[in-house]
Amino acid sequence: MAIGEICNREVVIVQRDTTIQEAAKLMRSHHVGALVVVKEVAGKRHPVGLVTDRDLVIEVLAPELDASVITVGDIMLPKPVTVPETTGVFEAIQFMRDKAVRRLPVVDGQGALIGIVALDDLLSLLADELSELSTLVTREQKKEMDSRH
Repeated sequence: MAIGEICNREVVIVQRDTTIQEAAKLMRSHHVGALVVVKEVAGKRHPVGLVTDRDLVIEVLAPELDASVITVGDIMLPKPVTVPETTGVFEAIQFMRDKAVRRLPVVDGQGALIGIVALDDLLSLLADELSELSTLVTREQKKEMDSRH
């Protein structure tokens, strides 16, 4: 299964000049822990950064900086790790592990943003798959027991 099939296509995006205060409000209203910073190129949005709730705390709140002046461009992780939409789910998981990231913007063949996948999304997917396998084992055991009695 390709990551493009399961990624969340409703990505909350911001521009570099969005203030931290505005970013925090977006995270709160959309119930997300990360925003993808984008730049428009030929009418398409390309990821140029990523800012997380942790970034807000570590970079702005803890040092008591002015969240109404600092922008996401000031603190974002530049050049975010992205994956093409055709990447397999397990390959994406390996990529996340190797790059030590919890969130991956998903891009099309031209590098335009089409979605995002988070560690939580993948854990949920894998839990569902494991549940299906567990059900298979139980059914197989029941089928065997029924056929032998």
